[in-house]
Amino acid sequence: MRRNPTEAENKLWQALRNRQLANVKFRRQHSIDLYIVDFVSLARKLIVEVDGEIHNQPDQQDYDAGRSTPLQELGYRILRFSNNQVLHEPDQVLATIKSAL
Repeated sequence: MRRNPTEAENKLWQALRNRQLANVKFRRQHSIDLYIVDFVSLARKLIVEVDGEIHNQPDQQDYDAGRSTPLQELGYRILRFSNNQVLHEPDQVLATIKSAL
């Protein structure tokens, strides 16, 4: 678990915390099964991941896919956004999350 969020994670957290989006509670850096997810709404079973450039590498993409499967088997839906999307298209990111809720 990381104590210091990235700039993109911090920006998204500021929009999600305290039920600011659709009055839904999100948790940050929450443990589910063997994994720690960036953000999760337990009530809505929605995970939001914010990915840096490393997630574009083939090995990391395989890892992410392998990690997503058990979480989906637990009933979670997963949204992934790049740091760039969160930092430069925040309204679109929040609209996508809100729509998924």
